[in-house]
Amino acid sequence: MLTKQIDLEKYKESYLRFIEKKSILTLATLDENGHPFTSCTPFVKNNGKLYIYISQIAEHYQYLENSELSDVFLMADEETTKNPFATERVRLRCSARNIGNEGNDEIFSLFDEKFDAKMMTVFRGLDFALFELTPTSGRYVVGFGMAFNVSIDGAKFEHVVVDKKNNTEA
Repeated sequence: MLTKQIDLEKYKESYLRFIEKKSILTLATLDENGHPFTSCTPFVKNNGKLYIYISQIAEHYQYLENSELSDVFLMADEETTKNPFATERVRLRCSARNIGNEGNDEIFSLFDEKFDAKMMTVFRGLDFALFELTPTSGRYVVGFGMAFNVSIDGAKFEHVVVDKKNNTEA
């Protein structure tokens, strides 16, 4: 049997770079019938939490308001990897909380830096609300199913061994 030493620090560094460079996340919530509903939304990261700015008339808004947990997927650009099977992705389970638009100047300044400040000014004049997503657990997947349990700030980073025969974590 061939074995390969895994450098967890290398993957941890890769994970942190991956989180930093992403602008859009795929947000997954469940609708009133329990069916998954996904869409892309801009996000910023601050103090180990993700913040998304979402329209109050979007279907996601009501699902986030009425659900304790949401799934968040961050995916590498397939144009960059040229191989959809080797796409890096991070799957995070988050609790969502609407924190409104007042008193969050620090968060909005991060949006202004990451995106166009004029665009964000227009959004703030519309019916958008700021949600704070607190990761409760995460899974970082590299390429062909190699997985790591992670936290958003990288403090917790453990390799996951999967028993393919029983489809369970060993």
